[in-house]
Amino acid sequence: MIYSMTAFARKKIQGKWGTAVWEIRSVNQRYLETYFRLPEQFRGLEVKLKNIFKKRLQRGKIECHLRFESNDTCPEGLRLNNELALQIIEKAQWVLAQTGDSTGNINPLDILKWPGVMRAPDQDVDAISIYLMQGFEETLQEFILARAAEGENLAQMIKKRLDAIAEQVSIVQAFMPEIQMWQKERILKKFTDAKVELDSTRVEQELVLLAQKSDVAEELDRLISHISEARNVLNKGGAVGRRLDFMMQEFNREANTLGSKAINTDITSAAVECKVLIEQMREQVQNIE
Repeated sequence: MIYSMTAFARKKIQGKWGTAVWEIRSVNQRYLETYFRLPEQFRGLEVKLKNIFKKRLQRGKIECHLRFESNDTCPEGLRLNNELALQIIEKAQWVLAQTGDSTGNINPLDILKWPGVMRAPDQDVDAISIYLMQGFEETLQEFILARAAEGENLAQMIKKRLDAIAEQVSIVQAFMPEIQMWQKERILKKFTDAKVELDSTRVEQELVLLAQKSDVAEELDRLISHISEARNVLNKGGAVGRRLDFMMQEFNREANTLGSKAINTDITSAAVECKVLIEQMREQVQNIE
């Protein structure tokens, strides 16, 4: 199975304790990097989450976000910190007295909004964490499935381009006998036009030199070999992105050499088409884990 490094998954879970939403997203990255945004009371889960990602993923920049809303409508209700509220009222009255504003009123809502005055009942963070981790596992599974689905699409696109390169190689191979004959006729014509007595040894030497300069058999053979190897890598699956990225460099090297040795427009056209296809594959490979 081929996995893409680009994916997204979101899952909402609910319980008596409240509501939580997990979000996991990833983009391309040379190595595995994880970033977390967790509520303060659940920061202790970060190490466990990071270890899970390391076991299940190989590459990618992973962002994991948890939104948590506690259930404030629980039977115990909100708790009022009476002592703190009285202290705030006393201080507020003192400030009013210092300003000489005897008509000033203290807004009760402002007192209630003061940090620590109103407090929700203490929740069992460890018990809630169990539910949160179950939700995380489900979200991660959906995330991996999304990476697999996208990876399969990438693999199919790359295979189509491998087939197209193989077609270009066949076209060039079909032209080679015709090109060799054209080369021979061209050499003979040069001697004839120059009214030079034909020397079989000289003609043979000229043909050998031309053949060496224009022979693309090695490049075609290597392209065929690379195509076969790339297909094997895709079929094998796993974390093959780096291997495929290296192979794209090898593909490009052979296509460049093929273009430099081209002696007619057909081979030039095939070399250019191969380079276009290789670049398209290279762009897709950047997304593979």
